[in-house]
Amino acid sequence: MNYETRDTYGMYKHNTHMGPGPKLMGADTLVGNDVYNLESDDIGTIKEIMLDMSGGKICYAVLSFGSILGMGEKLFAVPWDALTLDTENKRFVLNVEKYRLKDAPGFDKDQWPNMADQTWSNDVHKYYGVQPYASRMHV
Repeated sequence: MNYETRDTYGMYKHNTHMGPGPKLMGADTLVGNDVYNLESDDIGTIKEIMLDMSGGKICYAVLSFGSILGMGEKLFAVPWDALTLDTENKRFVLNVEKYRLKDAPGFDKDQWPNMADQTWSNDVHKYYGVQPYASRMHV
């Protein structure tokens, strides 16, 4: 599924922004979007968007990769900065090989980690090769 088909308000049909897709997007239209890698492998679906309420930014997209790897539904918090919007195909892209997802830091849908824990956050950002938001603020 993609953000245009989930757009129940018609907010994207009159987009006049000249960039790569809508400049502003509704969070509800992002949940359920497909995520592919650079090799065009379907690697998952966005299940949730995690917001930093004090900083006012998206921190993570929680993805489900379980059905692809045969592990049942396992969830993975992917740093938002690791995802790219593919406006041509109306989906997100995560630059990770499919085989690497077997070792990605994940969690059970009934036992979410403390995403505010700095050690956990650093490990997740390191795995996906992006710098944590707090670190970028002080550079």
